[in-house]
Amino acid sequence: MAGRRERKVERSRVEVTVDEDRGVFMISVAAELAEMHPQTLRIYEARGLITPKRSPKNTRLYSQRDVERLKRIQHMTNEEGLNLAGVETVLEMEARVEQMRTELEAMRQRTRELEAQLNDEMARVHERLHTEIVPYGAYEPEPPTKIPVRRPDSR
Repeated sequence: MAGRRERKVERSRVEVTVDEDRGVFMISVAAELAEMHPQTLRIYEARGLITPKRSPKNTRLYSQRDVERLKRIQHMTNEEGLNLAGVETVLEMEARVEQMRTELEAMRQRTRELEAQLNDEMARVHERLHTEIVPYGAYEPEPPTKIPVRRPDSR
């Protein structure tokens, strides 16, 4: 043992990231991660609550996002007392709200673009005319004041 040399081994750490939507877990692994039976995953798929990806050989492949959704479904059924019809309704409403948020943000962005165009156009007209621009209807005249008049009876 006198001739034994110690070698210093350098280890490097490799970090791997996987797209949350990429199907990487087979049904048994996804079921274990979500703490449920694989048959439950099949039931949820049949009801349209989850749609796993498929491999070229038609094997179900679940993503990290799928596993999180399964956990959420389980929470709604076990902790909040919803049945699967209630879970479907909640998930549909959440998807609709997310869609509306996306549409609203697109409308807000379009409004900002149009407002910038309007401001640019107003500045261009102001430069060309060398005068102030007053938006139509900005200064509406006040309605006339009615003063009651008493007239003597003329008989």
